[in-house]
Amino acid sequence: MTASPDIHPEFHRQLGREAKEKRLGQRAGVVWLYGLSGSGKSTLAHLLEQALYDEGRATVLLDGDNLRTGLNSGLGFTEEDRRENIRRVAEVAKLFVHSGLITICSFISPYRSLRSLARQVIGEPDFLEVYVHASFESCTRRDPKGLYQKAAEGRVAHFTGRDSVFEEPDESFTGLRLDTEHESKEQSLEKLLAAARPRIAVR
Repeated sequence: MTASPDIHPEFHRQLGREAKEKRLGQRAGVVWLYGLSGSGKSTLAHLLEQALYDEGRATVLLDGDNLRTGLNSGLGFTEEDRRENIRRVAEVAKLFVHSGLITICSFISPYRSLRSLARQVIGEPDFLEVYVHASFESCTRRDPKGLYQKAAEGRVAHFTGRDSVFEEPDESFTGLRLDTEHESKEQSLEKLLAAARPRIAVR
């Protein structure tokens, strides 16, 4: 969608990102965690935020369910709504990055095209893609929110992995893959921190 010619952005007059990063003593960026419901992405997002906070970093956490109670409350789970959900989240994350904040996003993001859209909006240099892998069967056993049971009973429409497809990364994937089915949350967090720390260190 092209902006109206009557819209006049003021970005050029605003205090720049570099000044804010200097004040905070960090480089901003986005850590985008995705995977099936119950894969552990939200748990890892919270653990990552706490670990970075303990290190003196300024962060913000965007979680799928949280945003669907406010900013994205009017969106459903059709393919079109999922795309708009991710587009809005990516635009918000980009604003936080330009405020100098390390932005942690936790969203199912089931299609490769959605992850590509988020990367395009945010910008490749600021985007760390993290696939939190756990099989549908494993997530069904965990079922922390009771959604898999509801889906099995036909009470949840467009349920990812059952009624709606989840596309795993393809062979071109260069991000971080965490296997929460076979490693502990502590092991996954250690790998996540190892990938994130070099990207947020002041250069």
